Amino acid sequence: MITGAMSAPPIPSSYRPRSAVREREILRVSALLAGDDPVTSAETARTEVIKFAQSKTTGSLPEEAWKFDSFEHFAGGRNCYAVRLKSGNEDIWVVRVEDPDKSVAQRIWTTEAAVFVVGGNARFSLRLAVASPEAWLDIEAAVPWVVRQVIEAPGLTAGNINKIPARPVPVRTKVHLELLIAALLDPARKLPIIVLSVPVDANDEHKPVFDARELAKAVAGLALVITLPAKFSWNLTYRFGKHLSVYEGAARVYLPGFTEDANPFGGHELVLPKPGTPNADGLKRLRWIAATGSVRRLELGTDVLSFAQLKLRSLERRQQELVHSGAAEHEQLIAANQQIALLQEQLRDAEYFQEEFSQLHVQEQERAERAEAQLRAAGFRIQQLLAELKATGASPDQSTALPDTWDDFVDWCDEQLTGRVLLSAQARDQIHKAEFADVAQAARCLLWLANDYRNARIEGAGIGLNDRPVEPGIKNAHCGSDEFSVQWQGKTWQVEWHIKNGGNTREPRRCLRIYHFWDDASQQAVIASMPAHRRTGVS
Repeated sequence: MITGAMSAPPIPSSYRPRSAVREREILRVSALLAGDDPVTSAETARTEVIKFAQSKTTGSLPEEAWKFDSFEHFAGGRNCYAVRLKSGNEDIWVVRVEDPDKSVAQRIWTTEAAVFVVGGNARFSLRLAVASPEAWLDIEAAVPWVVRQVIEAPGLTAGNINKIPARPVPVRTKVHLELLIAALLDPARKLPIIVLSVPVDANDEHKPVFDARELAKAVAGLALVITLPAKFSWNLTYRFGKHLSVYEGAARVYLPGFTEDANPFGGHELVLPKPGTPNADGLKRLRWIAATGSVRRLELGTDVLSFAQLKLRSLERRQQELVHSGAAEHEQLIAANQQIALLQEQLRDAEYFQEEFSQLHVQEQERAERAEAQLRAAGFRIQQLLAELKATGASPDQSTALPDTWDDFVDWCDEQLTGRVLLSAQARDQIHKAEFADVAQAARCLLWLANDYRNARIEGAGIGLNDRPVEPGIKNAHCGSDEFSVQWQGKTWQVEWHIKNGGNTREPRRCLRIYHFWDDASQQAVIASMPAHRRTGVS
């Protein structure tokens, strides 16, 4: 049955889209309520939502509001509504609060908070939207304070995060660092993780350049904020490489689905600090990344419930009751007209949101295209500089000091071979455990890939690279039956080439194998595996 069944007056004019007004959805929050008893947790969350609603309106909310029933409260634009439906093991309650902006005329904020218990689980969701005639919104994206209240009690949980915090989480020990790395790579992670690094010369090793407390407060429930001291930044670089790490005061947003071989241009955005400034622009960018990402990631109607959806279900149920009870035709007609009006309202909303999604898609596509263009431009520039250097009779790496230990090898690659040779996550891990004795020889092989091999590939060489000598006793050869496929940056790549030394030995200290493939988009050789022989079904 419908608890506290509402009459259904027309949708208030403050919500009706006007020709000059556009409604934009700012953010979405969705998480399970913590606690052993979902009913108790839901009651606690509803209490916080009603307190929030009361603070945003004028006059006292009706008695039904404090009983968490359906209600309507009109207060000169600061209107508040709620719908509650109970059916079987389903108990859904959604509140909508309208709040005119205090400084911008015709800008109206709408917050919709839902608490629902379904199948023994209690969940909280929230949507924040704004209607305004402004062509460009100059606002700071932030969750309403009710989200932080619900985080405090009864608490929220999402994916691998058992207790979503509303404050930054510091990395203080190596154990914390390992937990962070595990969380970044966990495929069950639902929320982005924003890592704020601390510069080496900071007065406080736990105080990043960006205001961690302000950021964590603004994105509570949207993302997890981590502060990373400089002494641990190098561990992150050691694990993921410089292109996916974060250090010297920068911030990086690690989106759900992050992997060790993620494309650095694929959305895990790096935000750099500006020396000598409060870094307000960087903070604003981080907040918007968390907010817009939540709208794209969370599905309306599944992860997040809207007031209009539940109101429509309420009207449908009311009409069914009228039909079954034999109500007069004019009563049924009124109920049907109310449904039609709400459906029309939902259609207009859908058109507005579709437009917003289209704009977001275009922006992201443009950003990705710019990143790809920059990557290609960087590759061409590297090639141009190498050609100019070669024309002078010099070698591009003639002054390059080779690493003499495997501990220095990864950093050497990142510093000396950037834009020419890239180590995969698997190769990085193998290098840290390598037993091959001649480190410098392996480095010279990568220099050959960075120069001779790369030049040949850019010039269109393919099969002609087979059995090409690298140095005495070492050649670049086709893998033959040892070829294999790898997943790298979301694609499957076939590894058909390897650099190998002579002899039939597989003894790790004497056997060298560098398995690689060519990425035409970035014009780089990618090392899939090294320096040991890779065991396959035939070798």
